[in-house]
Amino acid sequence: MEYKDYYEVLGVDRDVSPEDLKKAYRKLARKYHPDVSKVANAEEQFKEVGEAYEALKDPEKRAQYDQFGSNYQNGQSFNPPPGWGQSGGQGQGDFSSFFDSMFGGGGMGGGQQAHYPPGEDVHTKITISLEDAFNGAKKTLRRPIGSEQTGTLNVKIPAGITSGKKIRLSGQGKAGRGADSGDLYLEVAIAAHKHYRLEDKNILLDLPLTPWEAALGSKVTVPTLAGNINLTIPANAKSGQKMRLKGRGLPGKEKGDQIIVLQIMTPSANSDEEKQFYQTMAETFDFHPREDLT
Repeated sequence: MEYKDYYEVLGVDRDVSPEDLKKAYRKLARKYHPDVSKVANAEEQFKEVGEAYEALKDPEKRAQYDQFGSNYQNGQSFNPPPGWGQSGGQGQGDFSSFFDSMFGGGGMGGGQQAHYPPGEDVHTKITISLEDAFNGAKKTLRRPIGSEQTGTLNVKIPAGITSGKKIRLSGQGKAGRGADSGDLYLEVAIAAHKHYRLEDKNILLDLPLTPWEAALGSKVTVPTLAGNINLTIPANAKSGQKMRLKGRGLPGKEKGDQIIVLQIMTPSANSDEEKQFYQTMAETFDFHPREDLT
């Protein structure tokens, strides 16, 4: 009989991980499913893919297959040793004679998994607070419409996650018919914050200052998501000037920073005394902020 290279059938390397093996099978099972595929020999290809996955998904079968497979090429004549693979029971019509000779027909009853692709993955979105993104959190969510499963889900939000990242919940997607369920993917969005804004892993904060704090320099209390700190404002600070608090952004292998953007606020002049104070400033300072515009 001809040797079947199941790794080649699934398009994977011999050291493929179980997770990547499963992904490769799912992709090909959907591609060749007779109900949807337009490939001429889709049904034959579908059975080949199912047989290959059945042989390699089980660690014992895979080890047994690998024991002799390294010395053969696809299509090469294969003769197993006498008695090899005869302990698994009767052969199965949905699998090849090579499979039956190798494993003694010890696959799943009736080869049902070879007939049905795994359940579909489900994609949805979840919105979290900036505090949850910074600290991490545990959430209880209703299962999304389309997962064909009911009830709630417990979801762990990892600290340092950013908008657009996806959390994968294995087996929580659409149920498969005689096969594994699909996965649920939660795409994370971080809600707008009343004080902070995000740029990748950096957290930006506009810090209001009085004119005298900016001109003379000062020490002010600044909030961060890890608690308040004291920040020294240099003398003659400018509005829009940025100060960096290293490592105070979102956590992770590469921590973000907190960026303080100085905003000088001008007090209103409502009383005669306040107006006179501004008039004195105008007469005292030789200050022409628009001279570069002329």
